[in-house]
Amino acid sequence: MQPIHKPLVIAIMGPTASGKTELAIDIAQKINSNIHNVDSRQIYIDMDIGTAKPTKAQQKQVKHFLIDLCLPSKPINLHEFQSIARTSMERDLKKEGFTLLVGGSGLYLQALIGGLNPPAVPPQKFLRDQLENIDKTERHQLLTCCDPFAAERIHPEDTIRTIRALEVFYATGKMFSKQKNMRPTPWRVLELGLNPEKLITRIQRRTEEMYKKGLIEETENLINKYGNDLKLLKTIGYGEARSMINGKINYEEALEITIKRTCQLAKRQKTWFRNKHNSKLLNEDNALPEALSYIYEFLS
Repeated sequence: MQPIHKPLVIAIMGPTASGKTELAIDIAQKINSNIHNVDSRQIYIDMDIGTAKPTKAQQKQVKHFLIDLCLPSKPINLHEFQSIARTSMERDLKKEGFTLLVGGSGLYLQALIGGLNPPAVPPQKFLRDQLENIDKTERHQLLTCCDPFAAERIHPEDTIRTIRALEVFYATGKMFSKQKNMRPTPWRVLELGLNPEKLITRIQRRTEEMYKKGLIEETENLINKYGNDLKLLKTIGYGEARSMINGKINYEEALEITIKRTCQLAKRQKTWFRNKHNSKLLNEDNALPEALSYIYEFLS
């Protein structure tokens, strides 16, 4: 009797600007698959250019899920994303026996393929409002006192995750880092990684393209729709664009800071993937055939 294989989840991962979207589309077209987004900012409506969201043309080539899930003014937490994403993935897994994930948000990937089970603590608006009024350095020091393990992993600039970790601690009295239990996933996982040699050059080129395509105008639209204090406007690209709109920096400074912050993010992502995942690294000059070879081997 032939062994019955569990459904297969194929995950394309790697640092920002490494070419994940293009490769995922090529793979999806070859194996006749949908794509599930695992990028923590592409889930938000009206945030397209600054998040390098697949274009409308790319989304027509292959059906993308887990994009434009909610308004930037109503962010969802990791537990909520995990629930929505698993429901979406299950449709493909039941129908085709496999599905394709693509993204660089390590914690989100861990929640879907690494068995991470985040705490189901609803947003605490009053507490969040108080925490947002605290200076970011002081806020991160507060997290260090409450949960040194979480503080070690969360960058001081990451306001959203810092506040979330504090929120969970104050709501439950337990450290956020101790509540993220692990449980095995009910499917097989194939992790495929990208890590191009000239990543900094790719980041510079893509950032310049974002500004040319209308990052400033997109940021103005977000400010007009959701207000100048929208938390997501502090994230990479949007933060610099907002500072430029508010007259604090000029175009060249905004571009330079965005490139620097993106390179710092890519470095953190590479460290995360090296420590948390065991992906099969693809040769950037031969990525598609290599990826397909691994996939067909798993599916056979």
